[in-house]
Amino acid sequence: MAPEKEEEIMKVKITGKCRVKPNKKLGRSECQLVTFDLPYIAFQYNQKLMVYKGDEYEYEDRVGKLKDGLGVVLEDFYQLAGKLAKDEDWVFRVEYDDDMEGVEVLEAKAEWISVEDLTVEEGTSTLKELIPYSGILNSEGLHRPLLSVQLTKLRDGLAMGLAFNHAILDGTSTWHFMSSWAQICSGLPSISLLPFLDRTKVRNTKVKFQLSPPDQNGSSTDDAKPVDQPLRERVFKFSESGIDKIKSKINSNIPSGGSKPFSTFQSLAVHIWRHVTQARQLKPEDYTVFTVFADCRKRVDPPMPESYFGNLIQAIFTVTAAGLLSMNPPEFGASMIQKAIETHDAKAIEERNKQFESAPKVYQFKDAGVNCVAVGSSPRFPVYEVDFGWGKPETVRSGINNRFDGMVYLYQGKSGGRSIDVEISLEAGAMERLEKDKEFVLEVN
Repeated sequence: MAPEKEEEIMKVKITGKCRVKPNKKLGRSECQLVTFDLPYIAFQYNQKLMVYKGDEYEYEDRVGKLKDGLGVVLEDFYQLAGKLAKDEDWVFRVEYDDDMEGVEVLEAKAEWISVEDLTVEEGTSTLKELIPYSGILNSEGLHRPLLSVQLTKLRDGLAMGLAFNHAILDGTSTWHFMSSWAQICSGLPSISLLPFLDRTKVRNTKVKFQLSPPDQNGSSTDDAKPVDQPLRERVFKFSESGIDKIKSKINSNIPSGGSKPFSTFQSLAVHIWRHVTQARQLKPEDYTVFTVFADCRKRVDPPMPESYFGNLIQAIFTVTAAGLLSMNPPEFGASMIQKAIETHDAKAIEERNKQFESAPKVYQFKDAGVNCVAVGSSPRFPVYEVDFGWGKPETVRSGINNRFDGMVYLYQGKSGGRSIDVEISLEAGAMERLEKDKEFVLEVN
């Protein structure tokens, strides 16, 4: 990559902008946002970056193919081509009409950046320029596109930056859409799994969700932004053998009292939680919270299909004292995570929904918990299977939106199998200590 001084001068250049709509006329439709969607209205657009190899002569052809495929796949995922709306009672909905402008597609050039530059483990300022809508709140979907795509020509490839309005879809729906788009671009006549678009089947309560006016009792805009502190982002790549080692070690001594064998997620989660807590140098009596955003499609009653399009996730919290977490063996924390996940059943989900509906609130990042480790995304998402016809991505990353101290994104590893990439945001000092923690880093690669 160019030296830092040059990089500041050589900004990514936007060379074109257009809108893409479904190829067919679909008429008008609308669907209210449900209780599972509303907490994300005051968060920021969900950003993803996918980087593909290729020579400079392929860029125009790839852009054309992506636009053509987008027009086809939006026939089924038309809500992404619509916009947010609300009635006089502040009941939000997503609506689509053939007259709407559709998805925003930006074309850009940054031929001083190589694919290899973007596969580094450390977060870089360059990533911000490759993904649209940095710092933009989901509530702005009232007058902005619900999906913006930036296709940047690199020295030796293509960077695809995506900004999804998190108020209308979660990670499962995001990667369902991306996989479907890739299927069309790869030559399939239709997608393999149609989205289930009627979100009111899971919840049909009309919730009045009035966002706080700016600068009044803490503005909705300010509440949604991370606290201004020096954060570092880093990807730790855990190999299949490293994951197996962590899981085997923690399952060698399963506590009595009802614990079952720990899953891969539970084993890796407590590994991260314990070592991040240690890196933060918390006092033994300080509380620390582990938060996971869990898919509820199979937890609700009746269960929803995997193809349910929308948000169907809820945050599950586990809390303990830093001293207890660190001084006890890892199975102590893993048992807490396991119990919290398993007890979040249809009844618990219903109680959480009723609580929100009785007193809707604008969530802030601090609501994830004190000294938290909060896990989003999932290594089960097929991010490296998104092949538009020119190979699998070289890397998949999150953007700068919705980051705060302790935010973790899990992705399947590029090498496949049980490998997992762990993308962590931490205060700079804690990150430096985590990188030097041999027991944590020992399991990497």
